[in-house]
Amino acid sequence: MTQTMHQILIVEDEPAICNVLHVLLGKQGYKLIEAGTAARGEIEARSHKPDLLLVDLGLPDADGLTVIRQVRAWSPMPIIVLSARTMEEQKIAALDAGADDYITKPFSAPELLARVRAGLRRNVRGSEQTHLLQLGPLHIDLANRQTRGPQGEIHLTPVEYRVLECLARQAGMVVRQRQLLREVWGPDKADDARSLRVFMKTLRAKLEPDPRRPRYLVTETGLGYRLCTNEAAQVEEPAGLTS
Repeated sequence: MTQTMHQILIVEDEPAICNVLHVLLGKQGYKLIEAGTAARGEIEARSHKPDLLLVDLGLPDADGLTVIRQVRAWSPMPIIVLSARTMEEQKIAALDAGADDYITKPFSAPELLARVRAGLRRNVRGSEQTHLLQLGPLHIDLANRQTRGPQGEIHLTPVEYRVLECLARQAGMVVRQRQLLREVWGPDKADDARSLRVFMKTLRAKLEPDPRRPRYLVTETGLGYRLCTNEAAQVEEPAGLTS
């Protein structure tokens, strides 16, 4: 059974540390993106929308806190700090800026991998109900990025999983277009409603029994989209609502 790789952005300027991270994380099947400066880190974060960010605080052009604040302004992606700074106030500053976790250098490989796994679980979980989705006969595992239907496995891209994760956090409720665009593609795409419509058409072709009459990825005209899981449908049907 194949699995869509999680993407991790490493913002680190020390080649030796980057090499270690590539070996450790690469062996686990993660897709890695690298940036050596704070400015490049922000660009790569917006371009790739990684599933997790590993960031050093001592970058050559700016403090890593700048990267954390910039990314946190538009994304809930997990952020783990890797830093040689050990003072308590420095750790607190990073967490207050928006980091989710803090690992001091030198670090142990098992601890780093465990923290990364925990960060990725937090990213896709949101709540216990969003870990697994069932859309009719489709079973979607957001944590492991696996989707199966009656005919077998269905391939979804990392971006398609991010859309589902965003919708799943508010399953049964309307998610505004701008929120989807901002969380999945970044703030610079927050007004690109046309591209979102095209993208949703492609996703429906993979998941809907009849993409022309969607049951699960429902458009709320002028507002956004609603994810109708099996549980949400059971709640709505007695009220006489039709899709």
